[in-house]
Amino acid sequence: MADEIKSLDALKDAVAGAAAAQAAASPAAETAAPREPQRDALGRAYATGKRKARDGKGGVKGKSVDVGGRGIVIKEYFARPVLQMILRQPFQIANVEGQFDVYATVVGGGLSGQAGAVKHGVSKALQLYDPALRPALKAAGFLTRDARTVERKKYGKRKARRSFQFSKR
Repeated sequence: MADEIKSLDALKDAVAGAAAAQAAASPAAETAAPREPQRDALGRAYATGKRKARDGKGGVKGKSVDVGGRGIVIKEYFARPVLQMILRQPFQIANVEGQFDVYATVVGGGLSGQAGAVKHGVSKALQLYDPALRPALKAAGFLTRDARTVERKKYGKRKARRSFQFSKR
């Protein structure tokens, strides 16, 4: 757990440095039109995140954090501490812990893929809710979809790449 905290602190420092360097290096960003928050009539921002073959719709609304999957509280559905840490990362990087209610629905797959999908959806929703959070989330890589999926099985193979056992006699 201490290693995770150290690595998270190092990631925060790297994100802050990258955001400062990006702001100082790009004068075109200053002249570009500022992004507008995209919220519905109830003050919520929604986005769809994807990981492996899972879709996770994440929405954020200002107030306290209550992350859920399929309408269930985070500690009940995502019981493993690693998955809970994955879901908290966008809030920790953006320094907005405890300021949002999170509504998430997840379809398909296992818990790890679902947690990654919700993390991606929540990160996108956070940057739609408050565009000022975008540089920190972008520098941490939370707005990029992780495109790794399971390789399909090929004809004439036992699995995707595993061949049938060869017998000389």
